[in-house]
Amino acid sequence: MRLDKFLKVSRILKRRTVANDACTGGRVTVNGRTAKPSVQLKVGDVVEIAFGGGAMKFRVAEIAETSRKEQAEKMYEIID
Repeated sequence: MRLDKFLKVSRILKRRTVANDACTGGRVTVNGRTAKPSVQLKVGDVVEIAFGGGAMKFRVAEIAETSRKEQAEKMYEIID
């Protein structure tokens, strides 16, 4: 699944366009490399997003084309 779509479906970012802008702005890395929105994610990939005041690092636990609010939290595991 594309990185920008995963960020939206997992509800980490609210809109796909916001996810796309974050990726093209160089604020998202996948497995330590700066990622474009079209990067294909796999289960086990480590993603880090830099926000205004900090960062969020998580591991992809599962991939689903759509998800409900309850299922979205199961798609990733936050890493400290």
